Amino acid sequence: MVDRIVRISEEVKREVSNIIQVGLKDPRLPKLISVTSVNVTRDLRYAKVYISILGEEEEKKAALEGLKNAAGFIRREIGQRIKLRYTPEFLFELDNSIEHGVYINKLINDVVKND
Repeated sequence: MVDRIVRISEEVKREVSNIIQVGLKDPRLPKLISVTSVNVTRDLRYAKVYISILGEEEEKKAALEGLKNAAGFIRREIGQRIKLRYTPEFLFELDNSIEHGVYINKLINDVVKND
């Protein structure tokens, strides 16, 4: 059962990423936006989508708002692309792990340069 949920989460991640990059024409969404992970609940009712956005705080808030407004469209598209008993409802969360990784990498490079 757990393997099935993991496979469904990965498939949803791939499709949501594709929809965001190609299917959404919202001007609030920047070009540098990526889906880092998706967690689908065991009953397939909800999917928490973690989004990484490079940019300022205002851009991140606007992009998150745009994604929340497009959740119905994304859900319909997922329902057409992936055959599931239930199409999950999407909850978008901001994921700062990529920015954090870039920051840590910069700190490491600064230390190496100073040695």
